[in-house]
Amino acid sequence: MTSNLLVRGHPLGWSRVLLRRAGMAGAALLTAFLGSSALRADTTPTQQPAGYVEPSEMGTGSLLLKTVEPGHYLEAPRLKTDVSITVTGPIARARITQRFENPSDKWVEGVYVFPLPPNSGVDTLRMQIGDRFLEGDVKEREQARQIYEHAAAQGIKATLIEQQRPNMFTNSVANIGPHETVVVQIEYQEAVKLDGDKFSLRVPLVVGPRYTPPATVAVADVSTSGARVVAVSDPVPDRDSVTPPVLNPIFGKINPVSLSITLKSGVSLATIESPYHPVDVARTDDKTATVTLKGPVPADRDFVLNWKLAANAVPQATLFRETIAGQNYYLAMVVPRVGTTAPRRQAREAIFVIDNSGSMAGESIKQAKKALSLALQDLKAGDRFNVVRFDDTLTVLFNDAVPADAEHMAVAQRFVSSLEAAGGTEIYPALKAALKDTTPKDETRLRQVIFLTDGDVSNEDQVLAEIGTSLGRSRLFTVGIGSAPNTFLMEHIATLGRGTFTHIGTVEEVDARMAELFNKLERPVMTDLHVTTNDAKLETWPNPIPDLYAGEPVVLTGATSERAGTLRLEGRMGGKPWSATLDLSTAVDGNGVAKLWARSKISAIEDTRYHGTNQGDVDAAVLKVALAHHLVSRLSSLVAVDVTPSRPAGENMSSEAMPTNLPAGWDFAKVFGEDPSNPMIKASLDQKLMDKLASSEKSAASKPNGGVGVELPQTDAGTNLQILLGLLLTLSGTAMLLMLRKRTVRS
Repeated sequence: MTSNLLVRGHPLGWSRVLLRRAGMAGAALLTAFLGSSALRADTTPTQQPAGYVEPSEMGTGSLLLKTVEPGHYLEAPRLKTDVSITVTGPIARARITQRFENPSDKWVEGVYVFPLPPNSGVDTLRMQIGDRFLEGDVKEREQARQIYEHAAAQGIKATLIEQQRPNMFTNSVANIGPHETVVVQIEYQEAVKLDGDKFSLRVPLVVGPRYTPPATVAVADVSTSGARVVAVSDPVPDRDSVTPPVLNPIFGKINPVSLSITLKSGVSLATIESPYHPVDVARTDDKTATVTLKGPVPADRDFVLNWKLAANAVPQATLFRETIAGQNYYLAMVVPRVGTTAPRRQAREAIFVIDNSGSMAGESIKQAKKALSLALQDLKAGDRFNVVRFDDTLTVLFNDAVPADAEHMAVAQRFVSSLEAAGGTEIYPALKAALKDTTPKDETRLRQVIFLTDGDVSNEDQVLAEIGTSLGRSRLFTVGIGSAPNTFLMEHIATLGRGTFTHIGTVEEVDARMAELFNKLERPVMTDLHVTTNDAKLETWPNPIPDLYAGEPVVLTGATSERAGTLRLEGRMGGKPWSATLDLSTAVDGNGVAKLWARSKISAIEDTRYHGTNQGDVDAAVLKVALAHHLVSRLSSLVAVDVTPSRPAGENMSSEAMPTNLPAGWDFAKVFGEDPSNPMIKASLDQKLMDKLASSEKSAASKPNGGVGVELPQTDAGTNLQILLGLLLTLSGTAMLLMLRKRTVRS
């Protein structure tokens, strides 16, 4: 049993869920008005409205949402999740069942932010009402939202799945009746990862709090009359959609998850392990097993399952096919045979970047510091290096890369050991500093940037665009730290940066994972990979194929109307030509291959934004593929709607954002700067920002020129910055209207 917990809902927290659809400026103004009204509200005792409760009335542990009625609360919707996955060869098909429970006497809308694997293709949505299941349809994103909002306003049950990031989705469920449970199921598929002789499946279970960089504001004179325009540049225009409220773990954990995985490897299984969760393993035979999570467990860290195949059982080439409407879709996985003779080691210029922001506090900073210390020790004579550390400030240890001699290494080791975690996560300036290359023509060393971070930021596009602009000769290697890293950003940085991604989930894993990384840092196994074929209709993704490192296979999807012919892979290994030929007629059945091909194509199209492709062209191409293959994307959503109203006329519906757990190992106080005795959950530090604004206004008169300064919060998602931006945009728009009106009158 847990303590009663008060969650800050409206007016200053996630009441903006209802407002977000009105636009940023309107939402900001209305939120500010509601907040100021609540602060002025009369606190004299009033009769308790029907459906509300007081903490003293709760006989069991409950999650309570603060309302605009002083001293009165609403029981929050509860969430239970069941995950069922079947792995057939290298393809995983997953079904996630989310049960939204409403323990209150009010009608509610539940909004829950949840993670999925970054390369998963979400294609199915079902909503259960009683004994009926309603199938969802993929629609253009704005059309799907309009359908959902119309149903919600009419009192009709509806659910909406939207992609906020390739690995972050929101599930909105409207008109959950008093003491009612609404069941929502989604399905997706992905390709499991192969590294050496080990397959790995990651199931993200929690969205870590993401730092959102502040917007920049510029004021410009536009006429001799003195009229001014305020220009706002926001690196995260959708910041409100990616910053759910977070539960302080001192009050317990919520959102229980049960999980089971069926492995159908097709070849003999050697070992099966779950490094972060206890599991039961039941083997049907030597090729099939069922893995069940001992639980349920709270959704506070990613679930990872690793399995190795028996000796010599890893196939050197596998080819799967799915045929839909006369089109054949292929998934190829080729493991290059690497010679036993190690190539001559090339000198390196290693730039190590370590994140010491507030989200890295606790276990994560220990993992990162140990990993970086080992990486420094791996440097050899003739190598050069530098160290960059960042939170919401930045330090570059040396003016330029220095020799890896004893003197410089000792300075670096002392610097790393002194690091402490605090502050915001300004990853973009750190990336720019790391990619600054003072010797871009140097071919005597491999220039490698090794990033150690949890990647929990929301300005992914800004970061990835910088790689497209500034990569040069550098290669980017990412080391994801902690229990719930932002794998989409980490893997994508590595892909665009021609490097590879490594995950470290516990301190005990550091030695083994870093040893694997050191092996890959020495050199790529395969470069200049490309496809040749006698079939002009064959469309393959990814294109181009990224470089490979030790243990990594070539994973390729293709589509053609032909069922025969060959697919030839060519590249260079150790400076020598390499090739492999696959006969398309030998492909075996593989359900879900078409979705994987479409998801890979969407990802490739999205990446062209970072190389200058027109945004309109990208959007049109992404939407076309997503609608054709019934997939959720940045521009398409899944929506399911009942046929009859369930909420009685005259009954209002409150909208509540459902909180997430803090990822395991994180330090809540370091992330949020929270008073541990405060029983309130802060929705992205809304109240903290408000308090800072208020205190800044009070002290403005004592500052030079009456300036107002707002300190950046520690790893704060900065949601209520929209209030400021909305006010600025509104003032700017008003000024322009007045100026235009004056011109009209004069004319």
